[in-house]
Amino acid sequence: MTEQNIAFTAHKRREPLHPDITEEMIRTLVHGFYDRIQSHDTLGPIFGREIQDWDEHLPKMCDFWSSVMLKTGRFKGKPMVAHMRLEGVSEQNFDEWLALWKQAADDFTTPGSAPFFYERAEMIAAGLKNGMFFDPAKLDPNN
Repeated sequence: MTEQNIAFTAHKRREPLHPDITEEMIRTLVHGFYDRIQSHDTLGPIFGREIQDWDEHLPKMCDFWSSVMLKTGRFKGKPMVAHMRLEGVSEQNFDEWLALWKQAADDFTTPGSAPFFYERAEMIAAGLKNGMFFDPAKLDPNN
């Protein structure tokens, strides 16, 4: 690979997934989504047990989604480790989280960019669910 190709590839990785996506859009979506989480019958209490300071948590989530959607690399956390420590979380909770995220993406992003937010959220939820709830016994066809 030539030096020019390496530079081009590195630049391409930093482009937003969709041209409508901006830091402000991500901030609006994250804040709107977590406002809904806090008042959600099932998810609100789960998040409420874990997050004592929303003013501290929300900028981290903005950094996370900026890293995912704009390739900024600002997020430095370990989501799997954080989620593995949670108690009382079910696979169904991830489905609820995803449904709420999709509603928020529809409300706070553009029609062209919303599907990109869905896709990334689906991948993230699937990865976390697999990490937290994987049961090798389910792979055994004799069970």
